[in-house]
Amino acid sequence: MSFIGNIIWFIFGGIIGGLSWILVGILWSVTVIGLPIGLQCFKLAKLTFFPFGKEVIYSDSSVSFLVNILWLIFGGFELALGFATMGLFFCVTIIGVPFGFQCFKLAKLALMPFGAKVR
Repeated sequence: MSFIGNIIWFIFGGIIGGLSWILVGILWSVTVIGLPIGLQCFKLAKLTFFPFGKEVIYSDSSVSFLVNILWLIFGGFELALGFATMGLFFCVTIIGVPFGFQCFKLAKLALMPFGAKVR
């Protein structure tokens, strides 16, 4: 199921979400200070392209908390809002509910991506 789900996801929303992570990553990578944040965005773009079968685990760290606050102000809120909106559209139909849940998982990740590990 995860292979088929990933293919359908990529066609109907994953490519837009992944490209948005790449765009934000490029904008963060313009400066030397933002380069680690940009690299994390590129890793999360890979998850956004194919999210089925992957789990996100969050850890608590004071450094990641501070970076998450900066992230939320300078780009995270917009990405999370986009994924949440896309998730609401997917949840309109019964067939789209699993894709909506993936959108909500990615919206949560877009709010606080630093300190999260993908398995």
